[in-house]
Amino acid sequence: MACFLVPAAEAVITTVAAKVIKSREKDEAVEISFADGIVQDAVKIKFSSKLGWLNKLLWGGSALLAFEHVWHGEVVPFFPFLTAVENGETAEMLAEMGSTGLMMAVLVTAVWVGMLAVSSVVEKRVLRASKSAQEGAQA
Repeated sequence: MACFLVPAAEAVITTVAAKVIKSREKDEAVEISFADGIVQDAVKIKFSSKLGWLNKLLWGGSALLAFEHVWHGEVVPFFPFLTAVENGETAEMLAEMGSTGLMMAVLVTAVWVGMLAVSSVVEKRVLRASKSAQEGAQA
């Protein structure tokens, strides 16, 4: 009925948070030396960019769910927009938002946390490889 509103609300909050965080972030560049003598600057992925991943997941999922609800006639282009409100099923709609909508938002956020873990491992691996290459070049 209106379960897509919960991830959409989270998307609004994270969008605002990403913009605030982005305005306060600084670039963190790390110099990486490879075994063959090539030296490059690597920029650590900013948290605002990582929060942007969550925004894209949430906005995309919410849009897809909203389209699905429009397709099935649960969302209409006239007031009150949700057929559940029009038919007096508001309590049922709120219960669905609290169960299904909340679980969808939690699942998407959990997937994003997994993405953060993977990106952290990759970043650490690159830094370790760079340090070992620098130590090998010094010896």
